[in-house]
Amino acid sequence: MIGSVILKLKRTPALYLVGFMASGKTTIGRAVADELGWPFTDIDSEIESCQGKSIAEIFLNEGETVFRDLETEAIRTRVMAIEAGNPCVVALGGGAFVQPRNWELIQNNGIAVWLDCTLETVRKRLGEDSTRPLAADRGSGLERLYEDRRPLYARADFRIDVDTAELPEIVEKILRLPIF
Repeated sequence: MIGSVILKLKRTPALYLVGFMASGKTTIGRAVADELGWPFTDIDSEIESCQGKSIAEIFLNEGETVFRDLETEAIRTRVMAIEAGNPCVVALGGGAFVQPRNWELIQNNGIAVWLDCTLETVRKRLGEDSTRPLAADRGSGLERLYEDRRPLYARADFRIDVDTAELPEIVEKILRLPIF
């Protein structure tokens, strides 16, 4: 398996960080990109920049379906740039990796690393943040979403536990993966 994963990285030099909301994809992604000397992008931030509005506004005014279409287009654009030889560390939104069409774009165009943490940690990190549309129901709705997505995140090439580690330790875990 490692040989095919390394070949994938050589063919399309991308590291996609996937995982549930508040798992640290953006923070960790920036730090890993700095260490690799690669550019970093956050797909949700790209969408907000292009649309001139927040993800929450898009969900509220246009619906999740429109947001998912924008997300897929942003990922497709990023994959094309990476295929053209521009390496990148990419933070995907919590729901991006679980969408079949996004999974198809990503699975053969770089390496996916699942940043995994417990639901308790997610709730703690979310705190009072009300900007995440799918976290409005902090009870059973959030728990159900978390449980539904875990098997889909497990399709990633690698899994890194980010529950208790500090940022430098997490970055080191990623850089010690056998693809580097």
